[in-house]
Amino acid sequence: MRALLKSRTKSAAAAVFGALLGFLAFGEARAANPLELNFWLSGPRYDGKVAPCEYALRTITYQFRDKESTFWNSSLEITGYGNVRETAFRPWQSDNIPRRFCSGEAMLSDGKVRAVHFSIVEDGGFAGFGQGVEWCVVGLDRNWAFNPACKAAKP
Repeated sequence: MRALLKSRTKSAAAAVFGALLGFLAFGEARAANPLELNFWLSGPRYDGKVAPCEYALRTITYQFRDKESTFWNSSLEITGYGNVRETAFRPWQSDNIPRRFCSGEAMLSDGKVRAVHFSIVEDGGFAGFGQGVEWCVVGLDRNWAFNPACKAAKP
């Protein structure tokens, strides 16, 4: 009987302590003070230096071959590019992440020419280091990531 009484007392004390801790942690939400705003919440600073369209072609070729062989069991590869051009640079507000949007034509190993739309993103590489590339080959967006017809890959 004594052990039961002690365990109930301990569990009641633990519940009160947990409730007190929860109240203190989530009790009141306050805005950042001026010191925090000036030093700790400054946010990223972008230079707007984004590589030209030709920079991404090698990456697209490699990633396309990897995606097709790994996920779709296909031997398709991009063998060449043509008519590569910039379609937009920072098309939205200036405080957004800088992007260069490009389009072109990709010759595939099956002999077909398909449109390719891509963007080069400042600090868009792995874990935010380097420039990242997002791309879509029209007609081969098998997982519909940029559907319909790669429209979401354009500005």
